[in-house]
Amino acid sequence: RMRERYLREERPVLYNRLILSGKLARHLTEIEQAANRRLELLMPQLKESMGLTEQMKAIDPMKWVGLMNNAKAKAEEVILSELIYQ
Repeated sequence: RMRERYLREERPVLYNRLILSGKLARHLTEIEQAANRRLELLMPQLKESMGLTEQMKAIDPMKWVGLMNNAKAKAEEVILSELIYQ
């Protein structure tokens, strides 16, 4: 949805070209799949760099949840800039 809104508002020529050629749905599906793959790659790297371990989860679950939320927000920010708003 975010990619579609971006195209519609910021890239109307490309958006219309995709609609007229019947490729919009396929394009949006490809972007969604790429975003999911990128998230799967980024999260383990971010977890490791932030020291998020199962031991930390057991010792201080609230801190672990906070750091995990930060890691996911960072990953989503990267994905938005790389795939959605390009």
